[in-house]
Amino acid sequence: MFVERLDWLAKNPRFTQRFAMPVGARCRERTNTAVAKAERLHDSTVKDLDRLSLQQQVARAGLPAPRAIGVDEIAIRKGHDYRIVVSDLDRRRPIWVGGKGRPEADRALFFATLGANKTARLQLAAMDMGQPFRTSLRRHAPQARVIFDKFPIMRHLGDALDTVRRREYRRRAAKDRAFIQGQRYTLLSHRETLSLDGRRSLAKLRKANKRLNTAYLLKESFGQLWDYQTEGGARAFFTRGKQSLKWQRLTSYEKVAAMIDRHWDGIAAYCHPENKVSLGLVEGLNNKIRVLQRRAYGYRDEDYLKLKIVAAFLPPLTRSAEKDPL
Repeated sequence: MFVERLDWLAKNPRFTQRFAMPVGARCRERTNTAVAKAERLHDSTVKDLDRLSLQQQVARAGLPAPRAIGVDEIAIRKGHDYRIVVSDLDRRRPIWVGGKGRPEADRALFFATLGANKTARLQLAAMDMGQPFRTSLRRHAPQARVIFDKFPIMRHLGDALDTVRRREYRRRAAKDRAFIQGQRYTLLSHRETLSLDGRRSLAKLRKANKRLNTAYLLKESFGQLWDYQTEGGARAFFTRGKQSLKWQRLTSYEKVAAMIDRHWDGIAAYCHPENKVSLGLVEGLNNKIRVLQRRAYGYRDEDYLKLKIVAAFLPPLTRSAEKDPL
């Protein structure tokens, strides 16, 4: 017996490839379970249809030759199980998800997928201050400059501020603790994002505690470092801030300043105008991945999750895509 191969028929004979596109479009906004109920399909069928749609999206977009990439790690599940996400910062979308953990060998998988020609065109790589990917980058793309991502450094400063807050709470008398208790979110937030009550609480806290006021101002002002256009200006700004710590007795800030000093080259590289890229994409990508994981209550099919991540920032397929076989 022989079965004729039809372009418009999927490998599973229960549906056509053309039907995958509208189902995949619905899965971008709703859970697979909700789509299955609306379409009167089984959950596994919706997943297969969505997978077909995602594969077509990713295939049509292709793997670009990026000038600047952002590298981050995401937790797939509990237990320190991480995967690497590489994003094209100019096109503002993830282009590769892979690896099996944190070893350096996992980072080499991306360059193998990218290929030698496209790797040679890479100029910038934004990442946190971890060592493994930098080692792999020097080996495969020595021409690329490293830029340390702003947001992990700002998180270190936020942790330093919270350390000061807890210390001040312990050393104050009970009557003075009322100003500090429950104000962690207020201190760690930017003033522009606070409500009117939050701004009033922040002003009262800063007025009541001089050391917390200093720590807050240091944390807020340090974000200006990434606005400088010259390395000399950025270094002078950092040196003034570091010198001001000598008389403040803020040990947690001194540790962060020492860490920044050790990794200065990767921070100063961002001061050059030709190296200015959007560093907020990586942070926004992490938030979107968490939404995807919450919507599915955790994907057990890892390949499916990788497709969802890469396709999440791609434009939806149009009706013209129905004419092309997968």
